[in-house]
Amino acid sequence: MTEAPTTDTRTRLLDAAADLIAEAPGEDFSLRAVCDAVGVKMPTLYHFFGSKQGLIDAVIKRGFDLYLGQKSAMESSGDPIQDLREGWDAHVAFGLNNPGFYTLMYGKVRPGYSPEDQSRPSEILRSLTAEAAAQGRLVVDSRQAAAHILATNIGLTLRLIILGENDLELSAAIREGVLNSITGTAPSTEGGDEERFGHSVMEYAVSHPDILGKTETQLFVQWLRRLGEEHS
Repeated sequence: MTEAPTTDTRTRLLDAAADLIAEAPGEDFSLRAVCDAVGVKMPTLYHFFGSKQGLIDAVIKRGFDLYLGQKSAMESSGDPIQDLREGWDAHVAFGLNNPGFYTLMYGKVRPGYSPEDQSRPSEILRSLTAEAAAQGRLVVDSRQAAAHILATNIGLTLRLIILGENDLELSAAIREGVLNSITGTAPSTEGGDEERFGHSVMEYAVSHPDILGKTETQLFVQWLRRLGEEHS
């Protein structure tokens, strides 16, 4: 007897597809295998998802739901640059812990197309770079800064998935290089030595809040910004 389509059946089909994708990240999977895992016929799968791409899109949405659920559970440090730093690490960790989801979310390239749900974490990223720009912390446009971070973060994560390793040292080095470039603390940044030194001290304090303490670090950043405004 054929099982009548239910919401629970849809969930189990999604679970089965996600499991197959996780077993072989980046590889194709069989709709027949998905149906066999759940014990339903192909028409039931098409009833819920319409096509294989429809099923893939639903799995991608689930991946973003999972990713954003983890991000929403993170507490803000109170500083946008430190939040960008912690967001980078969370992005890499999610990709390495969920390579099946991640390769669908960011690794399947179709020219001129990106999954609709990609815009959700991108909006969070742009809000942080906009906040940093409003504080005078960036030397590039906030949207350019967000694009720079996202492109590099994705590239690194996909590379680590391919290598099958969690190279924390490499990730931290690339992360700090990107943040240095958008905050003006990189050695090649145009501007006077005093300005570069001020930016460097500020960002070092933010990246090591245990040195001064969280409250003291926030006050220190405010004082440096105020001094910078007076100096300019």
